[in-house]
Amino acid sequence: MPTIPMHLLQDRAEIGIEIDYFKPGDKPEEEEPLGAHRDDHYIFFLVERGAAQLMIDFEVMRFTPNTLYFVLPGQVHHRISADMAYGWFLAVDTGLLTNEQRQVFEQRLTLQLPIALSDEMAGEFKEVLKPLFRHYCDNEGQPFYRQVLYSLLQAFTGMVAAQYKEQEAQSGMLFNRKYQLTQEFKTLLSNNLKEVKSPSAYAEKLNVSEVYLNEALKNTTGFPVSYWIMQEVMLEAKRLLFYTALNVKEIAHELGYEDHTYFSRIFKQQSGLTPLVFREQYRE
Repeated sequence: MPTIPMHLLQDRAEIGIEIDYFKPGDKPEEEEPLGAHRDDHYIFFLVERGAAQLMIDFEVMRFTPNTLYFVLPGQVHHRISADMAYGWFLAVDTGLLTNEQRQVFEQRLTLQLPIALSDEMAGEFKEVLKPLFRHYCDNEGQPFYRQVLYSLLQAFTGMVAAQYKEQEAQSGMLFNRKYQLTQEFKTLLSNNLKEVKSPSAYAEKLNVSEVYLNEALKNTTGFPVSYWIMQEVMLEAKRLLFYTALNVKEIAHELGYEDHTYFSRIFKQQSGLTPLVFREQYRE
């Protein structure tokens, strides 16, 4: 059954890391359907000079000099333009990040935003990336190769996590119980969307009342549990409609709906378009 391609880091890098410096003229090694795919790993970018654009789950992210960004495992993305950009690309296996780092990166309901670094901070990142790249390229087979590599990697991912944690603090998303609960809900939602679509079921899994879970999400995001469940359903439906050749019945089944006509009604209620009209319009 054709679906959105999934890139496995293990197929390219058994040590769990792939790092490169990109420059104008570099092209993707593989052609993907409609240029899109998912990864089973993180991807980090640091654009040094020039400009680039990346489509992530129907949102266009624009990168200017000194832009820091990451793509989460499972997010559908493809490059729109990077013909005039210089910078760093780093693919990292999820197991090489600490739990604290993954909590910062993964447990957010809205799409992560790029961070514009100061010249000084961008320079600090490059001071870590350059020795990491040299060690990755030149020292394989040397004693303690992986230990040194992973230590340098931890310095980089820790610095990225610190930047995004600071971004959260500046936006007013200070850590408290309701914010923690919102993060835990996001993780559960991502892992259980196909099977679980009831707010009360998520509340039960989190050992809180449905009323309190709704209160927590409204307080931290402005929207209740049901809104975010439907947002996740619609996002995955749009991914499958746009990037695959699956028919509506197959997509409904993929999302856990036995009745594809019911799924189609929900889709139209939420988007104003039938699934097929959405596919036709967005593929024009």
